Amino acid sequence: MSIAGKKILIAVSGGIAAYKIHFLIRDFVKKGAEVQVIMSPDAEHFVTKLTLSTLSKNPVYTEFYSDNGTWNSHVELALWADVMIVAPCTANTLAKMIHGICDNLLIATHMSAKCPVFIAPAMDLDMYQHPSTKNNLKLAEEYGHTVIPAESGELASGLVGQGRMSEPETIVKTVEDFFNSNQKKSLQGKTILITAGPTYEAIDPVRFIGNHSSGKMGFSLAEEAAKRGAKVILISGPSSLKPNHENVELHQVTSAKEMLNKVFEFYETIDIGIASAAVADYAPKVVASEKIKKNEDSFSIELIKNPDILKTMGEKKSHQFLVGFALETQNEEENAKGKLAKKNLDMIVLNSLRDEGAGFKNDTNKIKIFTKTEKLEFDLKSKENVAKDILDCIETQILK
Repeated sequence: MSIAGKKILIAVSGGIAAYKIHFLIRDFVKKGAEVQVIMSPDAEHFVTKLTLSTLSKNPVYTEFYSDNGTWNSHVELALWADVMIVAPCTANTLAKMIHGICDNLLIATHMSAKCPVFIAPAMDLDMYQHPSTKNNLKLAEEYGHTVIPAESGELASGLVGQGRMSEPETIVKTVEDFFNSNQKKSLQGKTILITAGPTYEAIDPVRFIGNHSSGKMGFSLAEEAAKRGAKVILISGPSSLKPNHENVELHQVTSAKEMLNKVFEFYETIDIGIASAAVADYAPKVVASEKIKKNEDSFSIELIKNPDILKTMGEKKSHQFLVGFALETQNEEENAKGKLAKKNLDMIVLNSLRDEGAGFKNDTNKIKIFTKTEKLEFDLKSKENVAKDILDCIETQILK
C-alpha cells in the first residue's frame, strides 16, 4: 500500500538531529504524502520554519498564536493527522509527553492526538541509557505508541554509542509498514503464479544463449502480491534476487523447457498467472557435452524454437486470469494487442525499449496496459510502484 495521500504530522523537538528532518519531509512528500510540521520553541535553534515550510508546502507552527493573532488549534492539528511522528524526540520532550506536562503546542497536540504516534528518540548515550528514559520509552509503548529505537554511532558530544535518531529512510519504512500491515488484504485467498527473469539455453557446459533480464519486475510483482495477502508461486530463471516475503514460494529454473514444466506443475491450482519472464525464443538444437574449442574463424549454431510458455498457458486456460508482457522496439502497441488476442490473454503489459529508464536491469519502468477493451498509460516509476499499478489493474478486472 502506498502512503500517497496520507496525512503525516511531524513534531520536531530541540535536538541537533533536527537537521535530518529536512530529508524526512522530502521523502514523505516524494511519496505523495501530505506533511504538516509543528515544532517546540527550542527546535527553532536548530532548524528554521522557512526551510521546513518550503519543503512541506505548509505553514509551520511553534506557538498557539501566530504573529497576526490567529490561534493555531492543537485539536485541529491532532485530528487532521493519520499519524504523528515526534522526531527528534529529546529526553525532555519524551518526559513531557509521558507525564502530561503540557507547556507548548507540540505537547498539547500530542495529548489531543487520536491517531497512531511514532517516537524517534535522539539524545546522548548516557541520557538514552538513563533509567528514567528507559522507563519513559517503556511507558510510551504501553500507551500504544511506536518507538523507533535510536541507532548507534558517533554522537554530537563526540562519544560513540546508541542515541542517534533513526535515519529518515528507516522512519519512512516504519510508517509504510504500519499502513501496509493495516491495509485490507485485497488478494487474500488468491494464488498467483509469476514467472520472472531470463532463461539460459545451453550451448555447451560453459556457454549459453540468454538475455539481460534481471528479474526485478517479476520479483517486485511477487512482493507486492504477497503484501496484498496472495499466496505467490514465483518461478524464476537465473537471477541474483531473493524474495523477502514469507508468502512467496520461489522455484528456480534455468531453461525455457524447465520453466514450462514448472509452470504446469501448478497451473491448474492458480487464480492468476503473470508471465513477466523474458524467455529465450530459441535454443541450440544440439548441446555439446564438452566445452567447444576455439579452432575455426567462424562458428555456426543451429537453433530450434523453444516452447511458447505464455501461448500454452493461454491454450490451457480454464478459470485463470492471465497476464502477459511485451517488450517491443517497433510497432509497440500493434504488436502488444496482437499478442493479447493470439495468446488468449486477459491483459498485457507493454514496455518499449525506446523509453528511457524502461526495460532490462533498470530499477524503473514505464508501461502501458491493454485489456480487451481498455488502454492505460503510466509515467516512469520505480518497479515497486509499477507492480502496484499492474496489480491494481488486475484487481479492477477480476472484480468486474
